[in-house]
Amino acid sequence: MRVAVVAGPDPGHAFPAMALCVRLLEAGDEPVLFTGPRWFDAARDAGIGVRRLKGLAPRPEDDDEDAGARIHQRAAHISSEILPEMSAMLPDLVVSDVLTVGGGLAAERMKLPWIELSPHPLYLPSKGLPPIGSGLAVGEGVRGRARDSVLRGLTSRAIRKGELQREQARASIGLPPEDPGPVARLIATLPALEVPRPDWPDNAHLVGPLLWEPTNHVLDLPPGDEPLVMIAPSTAQTGTVGMVETALAALDGAGVRVAISMLDTPPADLPPWATAGLGRQDEILRHASVVIGGGGHGLLAKSLLAGVPIVTVPGGGDQWELANRAVRQGSSVLIRPLTPESVRAAVDQILADPAYTAAARSAATGIEVVTDPIAICHDVTESARAS
Repeated sequence: MRVAVVAGPDPGHAFPAMALCVRLLEAGDEPVLFTGPRWFDAARDAGIGVRRLKGLAPRPEDDDEDAGARIHQRAAHISSEILPEMSAMLPDLVVSDVLTVGGGLAAERMKLPWIELSPHPLYLPSKGLPPIGSGLAVGEGVRGRARDSVLRGLTSRAIRKGELQREQARASIGLPPEDPGPVARLIATLPALEVPRPDWPDNAHLVGPLLWEPTNHVLDLPPGDEPLVMIAPSTAQTGTVGMVETALAALDGAGVRVAISMLDTPPADLPPWATAGLGRQDEILRHASVVIGGGGHGLLAKSLLAGVPIVTVPGGGDQWELANRAVRQGSSVLIRPLTPESVRAAVDQILADPAYTAAARSAATGIEVVTDPIAICHDVTESARAS
């Protein structure tokens, strides 16, 4: 089975796509990843074919201040840009990241089945939940349900505007305005981070986190037997600034060791109880007692799968939503604003209370009940061939 996998170059989206490609390879399939050049070498090293995801650069007519326009208008353009190369590879299936809608539009133009990959919980609006991004738990009782209803009403106009933008973008490339959506949705998260809803789509499948390490290097840890704190600053553009510097100041004299996992250049002049650089996070987590991170899904899922509680310092995007879900699950302490005092207090709180570790380990057991994403890909392809 030949599969075109489409995802933007942001690590939070490129890494899950890469993980899916590895799984497809292991199943004997032929994935080709359309993404940014930053990850070409790593993909090739893993045996994955790569193509440049064209059309990502803003055009003069694009309004990047409007999120809906940025997603939908750019998606139509991306679909036209990648269509020749995607057609030439003769795929049987397209898997497109939830933010890289152009992959799905290109699949429709080729009359191919396509699957949407959500590298986080399901973020579709629901008639039974407060708006996604609010971070709120489902309202209880009459007043709670009324609150959620009012909040959904406040966001309904923005949702409808996005739907109209999608319709216009589809029509601009010759597709019917009404969006049929993907054949299936891969929701790549842990059950512990998902929220029950009365309108869960029949084609949405919880497949567990799709995690990929961008390096095989194992970071040397500071000597000693004090608790290890892993710091992983957000890779998202909307992440909190200054996390590493603030956390180091907070943990000076705290009786812990620190390992800073980062894609960028590590800070100079680290204290002897800290180390930093690009290293496999799964290896660091084997030794960690606490994680400090922005609440992005990739790090949060890795930490919970390793049974390690996390101090979340959420920035923008979906980090606020995810951080609050982790707090309600019991495996996290959320801090905002970021200060040395708040970091120190949160780390001390987690180290002193084993309930946080117990909750993280409980979340990890959810991996036992997820669905195999490769089986879904195969089922979709076989059904398309049969029809």
